[in-house]
Amino acid sequence: MSINILVTGGAGFIGSHTCVALIEAGLTPVVIDNLCNADAYALARIAQVADSRQPVAFWRGDVRDGALLDKIFATHPVHAVVHFAGLKSVGESVAHPIGYYDCNVQGSLSLVSAMQRAGVHRLIFSSSATVYGQPDRSPVAETAALRPCSPYGQSKLFVERLLGDLAHADARWRVASLRYFNPAGAHASGLLGERTAGAPNNLVPVLCRAAASRSESLTVHGGDYPTPDGTCIRDYVHVMDVAEGHLAALRHLDASPGASTFNLGVGRGTSVLELLGAFGRACDTEIRHTIGPRRVGDAAAYWADVELMRRTTGWTARRTIADICSDAWRWQQTLSRQAVVAARSTATAL
Repeated sequence: MSINILVTGGAGFIGSHTCVALIEAGLTPVVIDNLCNADAYALARIAQVADSRQPVAFWRGDVRDGALLDKIFATHPVHAVVHFAGLKSVGESVAHPIGYYDCNVQGSLSLVSAMQRAGVHRLIFSSSATVYGQPDRSPVAETAALRPCSPYGQSKLFVERLLGDLAHADARWRVASLRYFNPAGAHASGLLGERTAGAPNNLVPVLCRAAASRSESLTVHGGDYPTPDGTCIRDYVHVMDVAEGHLAALRHLDASPGASTFNLGVGRGTSVLELLGAFGRACDTEIRHTIGPRRVGDAAAYWADVELMRRTTGWTARRTIADICSDAWRWQQTLSRQAVVAARSTATAL
């Protein structure tokens, strides 16, 4: 009998790659996604990438819809839930805080309420390193001060605390909150990656577009930080390593009741200029850039302390910055080919 894992937001960037990892591990993802920041394209590719004969079970809808969640749990015997669904832009959250609290906090409350009704008590929560705000030092351990600087970060912390309270009150609950640092890259096949509506917020998709245009210049925000090359340093972790981290966390839940929190990162930092150089080598194109002013709120450097995740679950990131860049570029080439085909189809129709 298949072991079903409900994946909320499973058509999104990290969710879709996690579905691939679940299938490859012999598990069966069941996806709910409202497609507000994703599309059905990823769902069509998950089974192909994972070499599965079965399409992914998909329910289009919102986790705030309790009746829909009840129907999903009644239809599929769910073993555990991996919860990605939510809004994820720091800047957008500052401009629209109510929407972020409604989607991220109320959505999570709706989900765990439905899980409680269905008798499902295993949950992996997609949290974020933004809960640390401006860390005092690096590497950043899970015990570091929690000082989120945006409604997005606050919403993640609120949900972590909600889940902790739930596990404390009811011993049946087994919860792991995974604090991602900077997920990036794409599946090595080039068939699955990050698709964004409008301008991307993260650096690697920005690099992909700049390299594809071969004329676009990007702005590096700050060149005078107290770092070796003056640019910000971040912990970039391959999206498939993040996906595999969820598998490790799921196995951990089977043996560990209560609530746990883990960092997901590589455990070392890469500067913006180092990343530009690595991406240029991956696509054999110089990434044109200028140094602009610092952005308000950007920390000079932070990266994860990943020892707790390694020691507890055995997981460690295996892929390199070069892998992130080459896989992301392969995905960008897939997107470029699709755009050409779409343009030709439009021209023919006209």
